Amino acid sequence: MQTDQSALTLYMHPLASYCWKVLLALYEAETPCQTVQIDGVPKDDTTYAELWPIAKMPLLQSGSIIVPETTIIIDYLQTHYPGSAKLIPEDADAAREVRLWDRFFDLYIHAPMQKFVSDRMRPEGAKDTVGVEEASATLDTAYAMLERRMVKRTWAAGNDFTMADCAAMPPLFYVDAVHPYRTDYPALAAYFERLMLRPSAQRVVSEAKPWLHYFPFADALEPRFLTTQSE
Repeated sequence: MQTDQSALTLYMHPLASYCWKVLLALYEAETPCQTVQIDGVPKDDTTYAELWPIAKMPLLQSGSIIVPETTIIIDYLQTHYPGSAKLIPEDADAAREVRLWDRFFDLYIHAPMQKFVSDRMRPEGAKDTVGVEEASATLDTAYAMLERRMVKRTWAAGNDFTMADCAAMPPLFYVDAVHPYRTDYPALAAYFERLMLRPSAQRVVSEAKPWLHYFPFADALEPRFLTTQSE
């Protein structure tokens, strides 16, 4: 087990939703980690692309070890840099439940949300109408499943805040602006509000505020999340 947490570096951008997932895990566990902000297109950053040629964010570096992919990063952190919060249970069945819902949020909320965003950024004549329709249908199914699940639950998997909740908060924050859920799915909306009460979530959003106006659907974000003139 490694203990020199000052050796941890997270390559990220404060606007990037998948980066939020790892930041939430770091803040929940109170794990020290320096950050390196990647601006522009990550694959155009030669130094970053040399670390991980796929050039997706975030990326964790621990000495000579490079750890990509959000779920793998959180798993690595818990194994080698355990902090004040255990985000993946030791019990195998409980851990499998956490991993299932972690994947659910990544695949069926996060990925479809990003389809809307990427389509908004496409030039006229290159829009992916079919892809957006498919993403919309996936989100509708996922919303209904989560609504049923969260009616009598506080957190996504088990009784405690886990990696599954780290996976949930970022896409639920952004997706309401692209394919709203909060009016028709009150239990899911209430779950999001519980997520937003976490100090870790408040810190992530606060750090992202200077960049939130760059989000392609920023005009549909709730005003409480945007930087105002009085701040």
